[in-house]
Amino acid sequence: MISKFVLGTVVPLLVTCCSVAMAQQMVKIGYAGPMTGPVAQIGKDGESGVRLAIEEANARNIRIGGQPVRFELESQDDMGDPKTATTVAQKLVDDGVVGVIGHLNSGATLPASKIYSDAGMPEISPASTNSQYTRQGFKTAFRVIGDDHDVVKVLVTYVLERMGAKRIAVVDDRSAYGQSFSDDVIEQLKAKNVSPVGRQYVTTQAVDFRGILTELKSHNPDVLIYAGVDAQAGPMRKQMVGLGMGKTLIAGCAIETDKFIDLAGGPANADSNISSESGYALDAMPKGKEFESRFAKYGKPVLYSPYAYDATWALIKAMQAANSVKRPDVLTALRKVSFDGVTGQISFDDKGDLQVARATIFKVVDGHWKGVETVVVSK
Repeated sequence: MISKFVLGTVVPLLVTCCSVAMAQQMVKIGYAGPMTGPVAQIGKDGESGVRLAIEEANARNIRIGGQPVRFELESQDDMGDPKTATTVAQKLVDDGVVGVIGHLNSGATLPASKIYSDAGMPEISPASTNSQYTRQGFKTAFRVIGDDHDVVKVLVTYVLERMGAKRIAVVDDRSAYGQSFSDDVIEQLKAKNVSPVGRQYVTTQAVDFRGILTELKSHNPDVLIYAGVDAQAGPMRKQMVGLGMGKTLIAGCAIETDKFIDLAGGPANADSNISSESGYALDAMPKGKEFESRFAKYGKPVLYSPYAYDATWALIKAMQAANSVKRPDVLTALRKVSFDGVTGQISFDDKGDLQVARATIFKVVDGHWKGVETVVVSK
């Protein structure tokens, strides 16, 4: 018979042991993107993609290192600003996140990437396409989307061959992304023996484009290739129509949003304009329809939420493969990650780029963006 003294001693010990055995390890996953400012809708869309992945992972009761884990999101607003991005990056490093999903715009991603590299922390961008990002020699840099060179190659080919454009004007917003993209456009045009009829620059804060548009109008361009965001491409299109340049179409990158159509002045002004983007259109993604259904509680996907979702799962699967949440172990495992994501096959080359990249051309048809052509880009 167990005495009252012994029983009183054993029960608390059993309870304590059970509590230790069932304790969950909290694992932080970081997200960084513009949650305020002119492209906040894109930043919040990406954050929602990460949230969905984390919610689904937690529902699976994943164990790592023999211990149940619960993933938590630490989200930071970099405002799309390079200086703020470095502050945000250092905070995420100091707060002990295992890896970060972000940043979105290349101007923020590039300066932040050095901080993550110094800390040995995985960074998986769902949106940054500047080619330089994965060519700095940082072992921490990955992305689940193609780079500018892939997208520009497809865009320039489409503009010249499918649209039959002869006279091309080029404008960029002088951001890291804008400069890189427009420089690549010029290079690709020259490779096809085409010289732009005009090249102009704006700033990321510009709202009045009539000065540069008036100058470009004198060259009668068929297409204006704009390297910038939808928040500026929309008003630019509206002002083009107002200046009698309605027949000159805009061809951009990542402007295939409802916001562009609204800011352009509605479907009448927006129809037939072009946008290019890495990957597939949502309705053509291998698991796009399933994702859209599960994502519905956050609204309609804007742009990068499917990529942010896949980036989050890449990080989680690397933790599972490593059976560890230590940054060096996760980094090593990321190189070997391979799975069928919402956006397509997710696996990385030695630079941290996708093994297979695709680019899609979008066109406004009857007031709605529609994917009209997807191309596999050879590496």
